Amino acid sequence: MKAFHFLRIAAVLTLLYCAGHTSGIPWTPYTDAEATSVLETMKSHSFEEQGFQGTYWDIYFGFGLIISVYLLVQAAVLWQTASIARMDAIRGRPIVASFLIAFVINAALSWKYFFVVPVVMAGLIAICLAITLVLAGRPQAALNLVQIQKKGSAVTG
Repeated sequence: MKAFHFLRIAAVLTLLYCAGHTSGIPWTPYTDAEATSVLETMKSHSFEEQGFQGTYWDIYFGFGLIISVYLLVQAAVLWQTASIARMDAIRGRPIVASFLIAFVINAALSWKYFFVVPVVMAGLIAICLAITLVLAGRPQAALNLVQIQKKGSAVTG
């Protein structure tokens, strides 16, 4: 398999991560009396800050939606980066490295604060991205770049 294959896998996994996160609305897995009390307090305590009139629940729910949007955009960018990597894997390496760092941090924070599913999802995506970096750095990727540059100079020269 080539680097772009692992990017496409990472993109699909990120889309699944997005779908799983979004399907968890309202992101409150606990239903015992204490948890319900906390949720009701979050919903009932309102405040005004910087022109925003809302509750802690509004902020909690809003951040959950924002995370879903970011995961969707990440999936799209990873898919598009795979198209770049198909032609020239080396050019996609900085983007892949950025996403790799983000998903490693995501996995670590999920491990500390959340549940096993986000840890596994972020971990699998990070593994795909790490493999992509290794494959994109191989001599074949560099050879492809030289061939593309030669074709480009033959066309312009």
